Formats: sequence, C-alpha cells, structure tokens
Amino acid sequence: ISDKMEKTRTIAVQRSVRHPFYKKIIRRTSTFHAHDEKNVSKAGDTVKIVETRPLSRIQRLSGPPLSRNCVTIPHVTQFDEADITDLEAFRRTLSEESAREGVKVTLLAFVVKACVAALKRFPEVNASLEGDHLVLKRYFNVGFAADTPGGLVVPVLRNADQKGILEIARELAALAARAREGKLAPADISGGTFSISSLGGIGGTAFTPIINAPEVAILGVSRSALRPVWNGKAFEPRLMLPLS
Repeated sequence: ISDKMEKTRTIAVQRSVRHPFYKKIIRRTSTFHAHDEKNVSKAGDTVKIVETRPLSRIQRLSGPPLSRNCVTIPHVTQFDEADITDLEAFRRTLSEESAREGVKVTLLAFVVKACVAALKRFPEVNASLEGDHLVLKRYFNVGFAADTPGGLVVPVLRNADQKGILEIARELAALAARAREGKLAPADISGGTFSISSLGGIGGTAFTPIINAPEVAILGVSRSALRPVWNGKAFEPRLMLPLS
C-alpha cells in the first residue's frame, strides 16, 4: 500500500451493544486512523480496513440530477428483443470496408439510426415536458451514455437524422474519445432530445435506465445473444438484442 493510500485508510470497528431502552442488540461503529490499528483490535470486535476516496468532479455533478430524475419522473419500462442477425452480418461487412478509412462501425450507429426513424413515427417521444406543455422537437439530437474514468457522461450527437451510418459512427467515436479524455465542451453534452444507454459491455438481459430530464424517454440496450427462434417449421439460431 502506497504512503498516499496509507494516509486515507481507516479502521471501522463494530461492537455489539445492548441498547438500555429498546433491549435489543445494536451495532456501534467507531472509526480510527490506520496507524491506530494495534490499539483497536479487542475481543469481540470486528475490524474492517476501509479506504476513503473522494468523488470525481463528474460524479459530484451527475449524482444529484440522476437521483432527482429517478425519484421525480415516473419510470415504466417495456422489455423486448430485436432480431439483428442480418443487421450484424451487414455491420461486420461494412466495418471491414470502412476500416480503410479509419472508421469503426459499431452497433450503436445503427441503433441511433433506428431511434431516429422511431422518433419520427412517434414525435411525442422526441419531446420535453415543460410545465403543462409537451414540447415536440422537430430536430433529432441523440445522447448516448459513455462510461469514463471520471464517471458517466452523455455526449450528444446532433442532427442525427441528417447523417448516414458512417458519419454517425465517425462522430460517435470522436465524442466517446473526447469523453474519455475529459475534453468534452458544454455544447457536446447539452441539447439532447432522446438518449440511449448501453450496458452491452457488462452483459445482462435487461435493465431500467434513468430518463435524462427534461427528455421524456430513454432506450436501454443490453448485450446481444444467440437464441433459438421458431420460424414456423423449426427452431433456428438468431442473434437477439434485448431492448428496454
């Protein structure tokens, strides 16, 4: 353990104590600095070494609004699956061809394009709630949650309806890179009309993403997996993408 970490280590000692009024066992926790470890180990004590780390700037700023949105916005989640077998085959071919141009085509680019088509069909979802009014947006700025060393950020891809798959893929990669480097400008994380949260990297089959106010909806994408699907005559393996 480094000297810097040693200074931040504390020892939490839990003692079982019978409360004089409630007549039941409660746990009392005392905290000591790491250098006092030899003084706190006594019979019946549970000694735990803990490390205290300050929250990053992004975590401090994003925590309160995420908590507020989770509590104040009613969340109703519909779970479904999309068959992306043919789409994935096309994506792989396109990605190999575009690699010469330095563009990596990910599934997210197609998800953004599909979201734009859905938002055009259901304009009430591409909107914001302001008081007693639903403000329908006639532009399509799609945010996507990006996990960075400092915490979660939501860069915004602007005018997604006016761009093709390759341009979307190129801009998504550029925004994600700036997010990881901590170089996003205020304009890069504002003005979104709809958001996408993808947990495909950690697996799982479904989840409930938190709506990014003042937006009124969000799409959650989990990890795709091969599943047996009945085609009317027999089961065949299909690549299914869980959506929330």
